[in-house]
Amino acid sequence: MLRGLTTITYFADDVDAARAWYAEFLGTDAYYFGREAGSDLAYVEFRIGDHLHELGLLNRRFAPHAAGMQPAGAIAYWAVDDVQVTWDRLIELGASAHEKATERGAGFVTASVLDPFGNVVGIMFNQHYLDMLA
Repeated sequence: MLRGLTTITYFADDVDAARAWYAEFLGTDAYYFGREAGSDLAYVEFRIGDHLHELGLLNRRFAPHAAGMQPAGAIAYWAVDDVQVTWDRLIELGASAHEKATERGAGFVTASVLDPFGNVVGIMFNQHYLDMLA
């Protein structure tokens, strides 16, 4: 059964550029760097958040689906303290709107953007998450 989030992997044609963009947004650099012999950076990984979840950036050539497909399917939401402030920062850094902040009832607010590399990044204020931490 599902036990919790382990890694979210986003794809990018230029992992170095994606690493720099996410390091700017997250305020920390990746801790793991993977290269194929004699090649560009193929994978980097950040540890972020209250539970040090893994955010991986993988060269798109390793994606299990074709490049250029429209965003679809599941959206993983990262817990944030303020959806609008986080949304504004992502847009300021070059992300584009996917879904503006939406009240979901009972204090839940979600939003999502497309990062400059085409990945859907979900953000959410979730009181249950905060209650679980307490």
